Amino acid sequence: MSRTLLLVLLPFVVFSAMPAAEPPATPKGETLTPEWASAFAKLALKGAKKEFPNKPGHVLLDDKDAKTPKALHPAFYGCYDWHSAVHGHWMLVRVLRAHPTLPQAKDIRAVLAEHLTAANIKAEVEYFNRSEAKSFERPYGWAWLLKLAEELHTWDDPDAKTWAGNLRPLAELIANRYIEYFPKQTYPIRAGVHSNTAFGLTFAHDYAKATGNKKLQELIEERAKAYYAKDVDAPARWEPDGADFLSPSLCEADLMRRVLPPAEFAAWFHKYLPGAAKGEPANLFGPATVTDRTDPQLVHLDGLNLSRAWCLRGIITALPKDDPARKALAASVAKHAEAGLKHVSSGDYAGEHWLASFAVWMLSLPAPE
Repeated sequence: MSRTLLLVLLPFVVFSAMPAAEPPATPKGETLTPEWASAFAKLALKGAKKEFPNKPGHVLLDDKDAKTPKALHPAFYGCYDWHSAVHGHWMLVRVLRAHPTLPQAKDIRAVLAEHLTAANIKAEVEYFNRSEAKSFERPYGWAWLLKLAEELHTWDDPDAKTWAGNLRPLAELIANRYIEYFPKQTYPIRAGVHSNTAFGLTFAHDYAKATGNKKLQELIEERAKAYYAKDVDAPARWEPDGADFLSPSLCEADLMRRVLPPAEFAAWFHKYLPGAAKGEPANLFGPATVTDRTDPQLVHLDGLNLSRAWCLRGIITALPKDDPARKALAASVAKHAEAGLKHVSSGDYAGEHWLASFAVWMLSLPAPE
C-alpha cells in the first residue's frame, strides 16, 4: 500500500478493531483524587505514542507531502489526531502537577521529555508556518495548545520550566494567530464541535491572563462582548446535536463569566438562560444519551456530558451565593459528571483517546458548594 493511500484510509479505520482497554477504577468523589489521576494517566500514556490509527488534518500539495503523523508532528503525533495529542499532554502535566507521587510519574516525565524538546517544537512551528496550515486546528487545537502552555508556565518545577521554554515559540505563534484572525471573524461559530468560537476563546483567555499577554486578553474580551453580550434567551432547547462534545449555550456562558464583572455576568446569564433556576430546558440540564461508544461521532456525547459539567461548575463560581439558579445548576453538574465519568474508559479507542482530558479538566474545577 502506498504511503499516500495509507494516509487517505487511516481516518476510516474501524475503532472497534482495537484491543479493549482494561477499564480504570471508578473512585467516588468530585475532585481529581490520586485514584482518578492514576487511572486517567494510564489512558493518556497508552495514547501518547500510539501513532495509528490517525486522522491527519493535513493538506497535501504533492506526493512529497505524504508523510506519517510522527514525521509531520514529532511532538504531537499520538492519540488519533493532533488536538487530542495536545490535550493528552496537557492532562499528563495536570495530573503529575496535582499528584507528583503517582505510580506513573516517571513514565509521564519520560514522555514529556521525549516529546516536548526544542527540536520537536521547532518542527511543529515549521508546520504551522506552511501557507496551507493557516487554519490548521483553528480554534480547538489552538485553545488546547495554549492550555498546555499555561499549565507549564504556572508550574514551579524544573522540568516544567524546560518544557515551557521549549513550547514557548509555538504558544506565541498560536497567540499571534488569535490576534491576527479573530478581528476578521465577523460572526461567532455556535457549533458543538471543534469550530466552536466560545470554547476557542475561553482557554486562550486563561492563557493570556496567566502569561500577562494583555494584547491577547483585550482582544478576546472585545470579541466575546461583540459576539455574545446582546444574546438573550439562548435556543438551548435545540441541544444537543447528534455529535456534540461541547454545549454551544454553556460554552458561551463559561466564556462570558470570564470577561464580565460578576454582577454584570449574573444579569446577563439570567436573560440568556431564563429558565436556569428551574433546570430548564430539561435537555440542556440533563445528561445526553450515548447509544454506541464504538462510533467516533456518537461517543462525542460522553464528552458533552463532561464539558457541560465543567461549564456549569465555572458558571456557579461566578454567580452570587444566593442566586436562585445555583441549586439547579449544581444538581445538573452532579448528573452530568456521573454520566460522563463512568464511561471515560469504555474499552474502545474511539472515546478512550480523549475523554480522560475532559474528565481531568472537569474534576480540576471547584465542586459546587
